[in-house]
Amino acid sequence: MRRIWFTLTGALLGALLCVGAPASAQQDGGLSNLGVVQSVILTISPDALFNQSAFGQRIAREIEAESAQIASENRRIEAELTSEERELTELRDTLAPAEFRARADAFDEKVQKLRREQDEKARALGQRTEEARRALLSAVQPVLLQIMVDSGAVAVLDRRAVLLSADAVDITEQAIQRVNEEFGEGTNIVPLRP
Repeated sequence: MRRIWFTLTGALLGALLCVGAPASAQQDGGLSNLGVVQSVILTISPDALFNQSAFGQRIAREIEAESAQIASENRRIEAELTSEERELTELRDTLAPAEFRARADAFDEKVQKLRREQDEKARALGQRTEEARRALLSAVQPVLLQIMVDSGAVAVLDRRAVLLSADAVDITEQAIQRVNEEFGEGTNIVPLRP
C-alpha cells in the first residue's frame, strides 16, 4: 500500500511539473534559456532564505553581538552578587538577627530582580530574531511573486511542507540572490541597531 502511495505521489508530482511548462523548458530539464525554472509548483526554504541572505546574516551578527553583551553582563552581575553574598555571610555573626534577616531579604530581592531583567533581555533577543524573519518574509513577497511569474508557476510552497519534490523546483538560491540584490543587508526592512 505504501509503495503504491509513493508511486502515485511521484507520478502526480511529475505530471504537475510537466503540465503548463513550455516544450523548450521541458527539453532542457526544466530550465529556460534565461536559467529560470519552468514549473507550476516551486519550493523554497524560508530558513535558508533568512540565514543565507545578507539581511539574515546581518541580523545574526547583531544578535550574536547582543548575546555576547548579555553574557558579559551576566558574568559581571554574578561576580558582584557572589562578592555581596560573601560579605553578607561574613557579617552574619556580627549583626543582630533582625538586621541580618532584613539584609538577606534585600539581597534575595535584588538577585530575583536582576535575574528577571536578564531573562527579559534574552527573551527580547529571541523575539527579535523571529520578528526579523517575519519582516523579511513579508518584504520579499514581491520578489517571490516575480520569480513565480517568471517561472510560469502558480504556487511557491515551503519546502518543509512538501513530501517529495525535484531539486529543480527549489528556488531558494535564486531567491537569496534576488533578495540580496533588492535589499542588501535590509536596513530598510529592519534598521541597524545602535
